[in-house]
Amino acid sequence: MNFNETPEFLREFKRLRRKYKSLPEDMGNFRKAVATEPLSPSKHAHILNRTGRLQIIKARFACQYLKGASMRIIYAYIPEERRIEFIELYFKGDRENEDRKRIQRYLAASAG
Repeated sequence: MNFNETPEFLREFKRLRRKYKSLPEDMGNFRKAVATEPLSPSKHAHILNRTGRLQIIKARFACQYLKGASMRIIYAYIPEERRIEFIELYFKGDRENEDRKRIQRYLAASAG
């Protein structure tokens, strides 16, 4: 499985990494899990959008530093390319929902 990140995701990750020290290790664990089951249907993940080429998935992201509370991660899964592209990462305590405009911009950019 190949992994990419959007520039916005990288900025969020760097900002959150300063606050939540276990984030790099947690991200490594998440990559391993999602590489084996990118569409793992569960109460912890669901599909936000589906096009013919890709699926946008919102999942719980366990952070050791938060001890029970979790973050949310939004990613695109492109099965034909065996690629996952991370779009957004946020702490549920800071924000209630994902940035739908960002997802729409991503979908528009990937369609072109």
